[in-house]
Amino acid sequence: MTEVRISDKNLRRFGHAVFDSVGIPKKIYKTVVDGLVETSLRGVDSHGVRLIPHYIRAAIIGRVNKNPKFSFKKTGSSTGILDADNGHGIAAGTEAMKVAIKLAKRTGMGGVAVRNSSHFGAAAIYSLLAAKNNMIGLSFTHTDSLVLPFGGKKPFLGTNPICFAAPCEGEEPFCLDMATSQIPWNKVLVYRSNKKNLEVGWAADKNGNLCEDPEAASSLLPIGLYKGYGLGLMIEIFSSLLTGMAYGAHINSMYPLDNKKRFLGHFFISIDISRFEKIEVFKKSLKKMMKELRNLPTAPGFDKVRVPGDPEKEAYIRRSKNGIPMSEQEIKAFEKLLGDLNLNNKSIKKLLL
Repeated sequence: MTEVRISDKNLRRFGHAVFDSVGIPKKIYKTVVDGLVETSLRGVDSHGVRLIPHYIRAAIIGRVNKNPKFSFKKTGSSTGILDADNGHGIAAGTEAMKVAIKLAKRTGMGGVAVRNSSHFGAAAIYSLLAAKNNMIGLSFTHTDSLVLPFGGKKPFLGTNPICFAAPCEGEEPFCLDMATSQIPWNKVLVYRSNKKNLEVGWAADKNGNLCEDPEAASSLLPIGLYKGYGLGLMIEIFSSLLTGMAYGAHINSMYPLDNKKRFLGHFFISIDISRFEKIEVFKKSLKKMMKELRNLPTAPGFDKVRVPGDPEKEAYIRRSKNGIPMSEQEIKAFEKLLGDLNLNNKSIKKLLL
């Protein structure tokens, strides 16, 4: 399938134009588009700019509130709850982590729960925000029921990601961003679009049998068998029970797209490193540890030892220089969106060339 590369600058301009065209305020769409573009730059295509058409249509049909009024209620010296008013999850999550960082600067740690939200994209968006403020950042969310519990053949929990990020001397932060399933569901959709088979152990069909055909996949497998299942349940508790939102099989699905609001919950934690160790010492120590890991001898079939976040850092360098790869099908989806929005003017279409 033909692939083109589009600069992050053009994708930002494209995203701004289409979000603005449907009446979403700049303070919302800039945060959302920046989050999606940065995610694609880091090589996480399943949660990047390919979601723009979905997010736009969700706003048009009323699943997502175009102009939400976020409200924050402080519940303690270092805790609080942010009501997202069913707005875009990336905007709500960014605001929540900013509040958590402020709380951590005052008290050492900040914890913010988010309720009444929607899909929040890549969890790294928020943990990296904390790390770039010399904090340790933790981000959690739940998703609709897609993952088989260990020993079961009917999905219950979502892909429920967790992200941990910390600042490091001389390079971008250490960042572990992972689903508690083998892959996120959006990756199945990417493989469907590109007509590629899934790897064995990623997904199962409607009968709970392992499958490689992305068209037949209806559920995902947890990482590490019962261990991933347990981690997913832990994140569900953070995201559902601490936020008052529905859990597991009771969450409205992301697909197919309809006008049902999703009422998702997220949880964010920011930890002020300087309350435990001098920030310069911490960053230097983390750099030393990462260097030692990268210098370890490699096993057969590997070019080098990497630490979590290294592939994303490598992708960011490449894509910042060469552009973000987009499949022919993804470009057609963008062009269809422009047609649906009556935005087929040359200046906007040119951004996709």
